[in-house]
Amino acid sequence: MHPADHPRSAGGAALGARLRRASAAIDADAARIYAALGIDFEQRWFGVLDALAREDALTVSELAAALGVSHAAVSQVRHALEQRRLILSATDPADARRRKLMLSADGSRLVERLAPLWAAFAEAAAELDRDAGGIVQSLDELEAAMARKSLYDRILPRVPGLAHSAGGPSES
Repeated sequence: MHPADHPRSAGGAALGARLRRASAAIDADAARIYAALGIDFEQRWFGVLDALAREDALTVSELAAALGVSHAAVSQVRHALEQRRLILSATDPADARRRKLMLSADGSRLVERLAPLWAAFAEAAAELDRDAGGIVQSLDELEAAMARKSLYDRILPRVPGLAHSAGGPSES
């Protein structure tokens, strides 16, 4: 007998767990593809490399905003990509306090090599989206709903005593 799939049976209460599980499965399959092709590549690098290939040079803050992730997440990827000499940085001509990141020659060659693979990923993702009934649209709607009112602000009034001890609703 197989144990119950708790996240699935919990419905919306396990939304985060379901999203993390789907993300982990996607990342694991991507890692298998890169490994099968003998390419040393981590899926978490994609957004930064793709954005730099499209925009030429961006700061960490600009990348974080464009990718919708934290400054810390981009900084971690930046460090890994710099170690592998796939990106480099230079002083921002508009503001000497900032550094612009750009693809190195090795990074440009890697992006060029990966372009057909990334196109295959995009086609497979579109097929998966169709098979899943338009999950991308549902994710757009989820993100918009969370932007209108965060999960925190939805839970706060439902837990007696929490709003008072938490200092009231957040400013989101």
